[in-house]
Amino acid sequence: MNSGGIFDLANKEKELQQLQEESANPDFWNNSQQAQQVTQRIALLRGDIGRYQKLHSQLEELEVMVELCIEEADDSLNQEINTGLEEISTQIDQIELRMMLDGEHDRNNAILNIHPGAGGIDSQDWAAMLMRMYLRWCEQRNYRTETIELTPGDEAGIKSVTILVTGEYAFGYLQAEVGIHRLVRLSPFDFNHRRHTSFAAVTVTPEIDDTINVDLNPVDLRIDTYRSSGAGGQHVNTTDSAVRITHIPTRIVVQCQNERSQHKNREIAMKVLRSRLYEYYEAQRREELAKLQGERPGINFGNQIRSYVFHPYRLVKDLRTGVDTGNVDAVMDGNLDTFIESYLKHKQKRNV
Repeated sequence: MNSGGIFDLANKEKELQQLQEESANPDFWNNSQQAQQVTQRIALLRGDIGRYQKLHSQLEELEVMVELCIEEADDSLNQEINTGLEEISTQIDQIELRMMLDGEHDRNNAILNIHPGAGGIDSQDWAAMLMRMYLRWCEQRNYRTETIELTPGDEAGIKSVTILVTGEYAFGYLQAEVGIHRLVRLSPFDFNHRRHTSFAAVTVTPEIDDTINVDLNPVDLRIDTYRSSGAGGQHVNTTDSAVRITHIPTRIVVQCQNERSQHKNREIAMKVLRSRLYEYYEAQRREELAKLQGERPGINFGNQIRSYVFHPYRLVKDLRTGVDTGNVDAVMDGNLDTFIESYLKHKQKRNV
């Protein structure tokens, strides 16, 4: 198995012990940022070790039960044994899936962006539907979400949204959603109720901590303030509290209007900018700049990763893996794990 995987118990226990000793040092909290990173790592290691120990304990209990069943020729334990095997199998699948998330930033929080494409009002409404879908998925996983920026559509839906998703492996899982999402339905905005095709783009970047060096020269930044157009109360909407930062060399633009304080909005916007610049420079390093940032596919037909058909039939199909389901309502309610897991396994096989 992968040497960095959850079953590398000895190394994980050794690292945990070293970090615990480090955290016991009287000077540990002198550097609060580094201390926070260490404590987060300790929590992750404890979680990994705890999952392994729980699985190992369940296997031992099941082994005793099987031996008892054989020795006493007692078939009454069969159902309990089968149930135990199914539970263990599910846990192993989850552990193996996490072992696939061994990228440098797979454990990080994620910054999720949604932008409508071709399709006008329908696409803006579609972007809002996708936002709800991802918020429900995050809720099911107990991930915390914070809307950093949201620009409402002219008549319905949204023109853009940026959401910080906080939770273990948030980026690792959500990277499976990057791409163009296509919707086919009878338009609620068409007087004749005709069928429309709408598109929206989903991008995801990892939240990058301050210990990672990102080329961010203050002279390359243009910072504008403006009056928020979103929800947030009287203070937010009547003062120039929203912040827009443009990184002039790359033309990357980020904005934040969620907080009452201009200072807080600026701080959050800088965090998002660091994340996007990191991805930008990583793309250059991997010689994939044209694909990831510079010449991204248009948000229109022919570039989608997944199709959501509401009419004339009901089907959601991932065009990368071929996985599909007719339970459209469940998918739109956040049941995305089948698609995400299938993509991660597909990616793993492709990279072998």
